[in-house]
Amino acid sequence: CLLPVPSFTGRQETLQEIHQYFGQAQGTRLVFILHGLGGSGKSQMAFKFVQEAQVKKRFSDVFFIDTTSEETAETDLKLLAPASDNTLEAALSWLASNHNEWLIVFDNADDVGLDIAKFFPPCTFGSILITTRNRQLCIHGVDVQVSNMALNDASSLLLKLVGRKAVQDNKEELATAIVKELHCFPLAVSQAGGYINARGDLESYLTLYKSSYDRLLQRNDIKGQSQYSVAVYATWDLSYNKLSSKGKVLLQIFSCLHHQGIGMEIFERASLSELQMEDCDFQVQVNQVLAQLGGSNQTWDALTFNDVVGELQAYSLVEQNLHNQSFSVHPLVQQWSNDITKQCGDFVQRCVLAIIAMSCALNQEDFSYIGRLSHHMARLAPFHQRPLDTNISMWLAYIYRKQGRWNDAELLQVAVLEIRKRLLGEEHPDTLITVNNLAFTFSRQGRWSDAEALQVAVLESQKRLLGEQHPDTLTSMSSLALTYRKQGRWNDAEALQVKVLEIRKKLLGEEHPDTLTSISNLASRYSKLGRWSDAGGLQVTVLETRKRLLGEEHLHTLTSMSSLASTYSEQGRWNDAEVLQITVLDSRKRLLGKEHPATLTSMHNLAFIYSKQGRWTNAEALQVIVLETRKRLLGKEHPDTLRSMNNLASTYSNQGRWNDAEGLQVAVLESQKRLLGKQHPDTMLSMNNLASTYRDQGRWTDTEALQLTLLKSQKKLLGKEHLGTLTSMHNLASTYMYQGRWTDAEGLQVTVLESRKRLLGEKHPDTLTSMNNLACTYSNQGRCTDAEGLHVVVLENRKMLLGKEHPKTLTSMLNLADVFEHQAHYSEAEALRQATQDIQQRQDAALKPTQKDKLVVSPVKLALPPAGFEDPLSLSLHEKSTNPRKRKRVSISPFRYTSGRNIEHV
Repeated sequence: CLLPVPSFTGRQETLQEIHQYFGQAQGTRLVFILHGLGGSGKSQMAFKFVQEAQVKKRFSDVFFIDTTSEETAETDLKLLAPASDNTLEAALSWLASNHNEWLIVFDNADDVGLDIAKFFPPCTFGSILITTRNRQLCIHGVDVQVSNMALNDASSLLLKLVGRKAVQDNKEELATAIVKELHCFPLAVSQAGGYINARGDLESYLTLYKSSYDRLLQRNDIKGQSQYSVAVYATWDLSYNKLSSKGKVLLQIFSCLHHQGIGMEIFERASLSELQMEDCDFQVQVNQVLAQLGGSNQTWDALTFNDVVGELQAYSLVEQNLHNQSFSVHPLVQQWSNDITKQCGDFVQRCVLAIIAMSCALNQEDFSYIGRLSHHMARLAPFHQRPLDTNISMWLAYIYRKQGRWNDAELLQVAVLEIRKRLLGEEHPDTLITVNNLAFTFSRQGRWSDAEALQVAVLESQKRLLGEQHPDTLTSMSSLALTYRKQGRWNDAEALQVKVLEIRKKLLGEEHPDTLTSISNLASRYSKLGRWSDAGGLQVTVLETRKRLLGEEHLHTLTSMSSLASTYSEQGRWNDAEVLQITVLDSRKRLLGKEHPATLTSMHNLAFIYSKQGRWTNAEALQVIVLETRKRLLGKEHPDTLRSMNNLASTYSNQGRWNDAEGLQVAVLESQKRLLGKQHPDTMLSMNNLASTYRDQGRWTDTEALQLTLLKSQKKLLGKEHLGTLTSMHNLASTYMYQGRWTDAEGLQVTVLESRKRLLGEKHPDTLTSMNNLACTYSNQGRCTDAEGLHVVVLENRKMLLGKEHPKTLTSMLNLADVFEHQAHYSEAEALRQATQDIQQRQDAALKPTQKDKLVVSPVKLALPPAGFEDPLSLSLHEKSTNPRKRKRVSISPFRYTSGRNIEHV
């Protein structure tokens, strides 16, 4: 909670009333409302009460909530939510379960459309203090109207503020006369004190004020205002007229930003930036503005800035928050400043947007800083409707992209594209860059077809204008290949990637950085197709080359190491993967910092490996750190934060903590529906994750309903044979298996298997998974011969592709053993089981005793799953460098009576 201003005076009667009210017996809900005009001192009185109460140790905790809008209130309250559940409901539930003597201060709850009761914890205890201009909120508790001060208090406040300036013999008389003119209104008295302290004395101020007041009454925009409003406007009018030109400029800029959290770093970064605008005249004007504030020729003078902001502080127009060295402006000051500068308002708004864009262009990888701009960007959003410099618009779109606000980014990019098409032509390089950026935004929105159309157009233009071997053409070709991969068009993607690689080898050599990137891309494609030997071979080559050319800790080398670790993970080589990921994580922590996005990705990847080893506690610890860091840096609803919540939910699910998993997944799904839309890929993945949790709880109706909805959407958007559609079809078949609906399951499984054979090949891991699950269905139908044939094919291929000791290979061995036993081939069954047991014992012995967290499930739970089927791509996200991918789920032995012993996360 903020501290009251040092000059706080009077209000003792009201403060005593608040103390007495909150001093009542514990165990009851206490709500106190301070209401009155803006500037009457409500917030300062609340801060003073908190300060006094903390001295008396009245409350165990005090939570300050900025209630300027519903968005700010939710953002602040969600900071109280536990890491496992990023929702408003979770935050309020936590407060309701916290039986300490806490106090919530809801400050500036002025919006008449705000239902503040929705932010009250669902309990019958706790203390709540509200400051508001909205009298209707008084229905929630005891209220006191805060208006003008007592005459003596107002006079004392003014004299305290002017200090050494009050040297006249009749200073008490003059002070009383001034505060009477100001109607003893606290904000007006504070402004008058600031003016006198900076510019004059008591006697001269009284004369100037009367003149200014009379002049204001003649203005059309002032007529009809209350006496308090005119009094405050008159004090500001005097102060504004005495400000230097620099002070006026800075106040106007501050009035365009959010009223809190304004930092000097915005202006320092903008002054040091090299961003060039297309509108040269506007760039000169912006540079002139920055020069007045301390920026000149890409240098920064903090002393100049502090002098200018000090001038505003002297007139009590700006306050400094000593906790984080930021500045704040009273919302009424912002409103007044905007009113008196309407004639130049458009320029100021455009200038502020330019400064924000320039500040990010200095270091575009500083994601923490970009995250801190979120409130300012929200306030500036309405100004985007006016024409902006195209380079500024593109940088603002970049900021929105980094904040996960894809729709806002799209609006700016579309506007820039239309301007550049008109002025430069459709095939100008800058136009094509804009098209590529818009295609990237479409991709992040899950609009693959729209992205593809733009990328194909760019590629054709570049081929014609630059030639097929130009670096820009090759880059566009690689981008299009990535889009093909997202659509599941593996052959088209590989054809492009091979072509790019061959051209780069020929033109640049086999060890050029771009060539190595092409090899990495092709390796990623092989990994997706389950060709892990091919992928690993290419990745080792790239890694060794980068180590030799760039060094072992170059960022590109670390990226190669991370990619190779992911391939090892796919092969079940957990120890090798773990060693590499720990190396990458330690290096990135040291080189980039603990909170850099790449470091957080490494942390997630290591957590993923721990999960694959069944080390849930280790995985959870890392995932909680990633989630909390992303919440703080990016915001609660940034796409990356939501992905982290999904990953943590996956770990909870693997630990059998279904309620915790479900809580997170429901929160993620609701946020994604609202922010991204119901048909965004991330939203559909979350729907699938939630369905998996319902299924694990035996909630078959809920599971089937979600899966049917998802499958219908994917068939419509992606087509019947898209890999995502096939995965959803596979998962629905798994649900039917759990319910013993073998015919329904078989129909879907046969369709999926045939499609995967044709699209991916007969030996692809997903094809083998489909074959395994169809075999399990045959087993449960008593078709043992059909089941045996499929299990034999699966086992032989897994031995060849994954190795004889891979977990999936072991599961296939046990599945086949169960079929043999059902056919009374007991010796064959026992031989397979013994071989499996020997391998597992050898693997367990290689692990440290404390390394694996055991998942304890009751025998009843183990008896529920009917057969050993596998769920690919159904639960969490796995990040490789920058690209997330889905993780596979669980496999169980093939007969209902086997107690489901071979739980495998695949």
